[in-house]
Amino acid sequence: MSFLRVSGVSVQEKERLAVHEVSFTQQRFQKLAIAAETGAGKSTLLQVVAGLVQPTAGEVWLEDRRVKGPTEQLMPGHPGVAYLSQQFELPRFLRVEQVLRYANKLPGGTAEQLYEVCRISHLGGRRTEELSGGERQRIALARLLLSSPKLLLLDEPFSNLDMGHKRVLKSVIQDIGEQLGITCTLISHDPLDTLSWADEILVLQAGRLVQQGTPAHIYRQPASEYVAALFGSYSLLSGPVAARLVGKGRPPAGRQLLVRPESLRLADEAAAGVAGTVVSSRFYGSYQEVTVQVADAQVLVKTTEAGYVPGQPVHLALAATEGWYL
Repeated sequence: MSFLRVSGVSVQEKERLAVHEVSFTQQRFQKLAIAAETGAGKSTLLQVVAGLVQPTAGEVWLEDRRVKGPTEQLMPGHPGVAYLSQQFELPRFLRVEQVLRYANKLPGGTAEQLYEVCRISHLGGRRTEELSGGERQRIALARLLLSSPKLLLLDEPFSNLDMGHKRVLKSVIQDIGEQLGITCTLISHDPLDTLSWADEILVLQAGRLVQQGTPAHIYRQPASEYVAALFGSYSLLSGPVAARLVGKGRPPAGRQLLVRPESLRLADEAAAGVAGTVVSSRFYGSYQEVTVQVADAQVLVKTTEAGYVPGQPVHLALAATEGWYL
């Protein structure tokens, strides 16, 4: 039996379907991420799972209990589900220890472990208005976890965080699953957040589920250009250029070769592949992103080698990982 089962969920908002017949399952302790462009229905779907938005059609089941919407019960929400929105709030003019004490229903030792996991044990004496954004978010998260949820839903948890707080929150979310035994689902705009964390990714487009799979599958074999764009840079090639890169004759009729920048390598020798000319080179610390003009297409290449300059002749070849035809 699935831990979470979402079956044929649709949500009508005024004259459009914000979510259209979405179905998926999640197993206990499986890390699930939902990716989509802004306005594609991610938050609405998460709120349906939390019991905060009434679906127009379909059902949500957590273990053996149906998640009821807000029109079916006096208090919105579902026992065992915690939802942290982007607009979380904390009581003002209170110390952190007061905020947590009022919400705490756990034994002392258990609560202290939770505070350690959330990296907030040292903040108890601080007032909520004295906290940074990242600290406030971890306090809000800890307050939710004090209700002992089975499923934690995180709506864009990494937005508006600097790199330091983002790194801490990623560790917190990892430990919530491993140390507290809570199953997590999150949505994020940043492909690095989802690809490096999730066991499985759902991709929504205009409220519809368009692809589902492991991070590696979604990244390397996207179902469409829309999906490819959500998870990083790419180039689309066709005709003789695509055929020469792949080295297997003509590409399928009407199909384009999608290649990620790290799937290509640069060389000076003509035997190495397809001839091109460097258009630009941008430095990103651990790598450089080089734009190469090949025939009538511009191709992005990631390389750890420095020194490429505009106008320099180069040759492109596919690395060990081949491209993917769309």
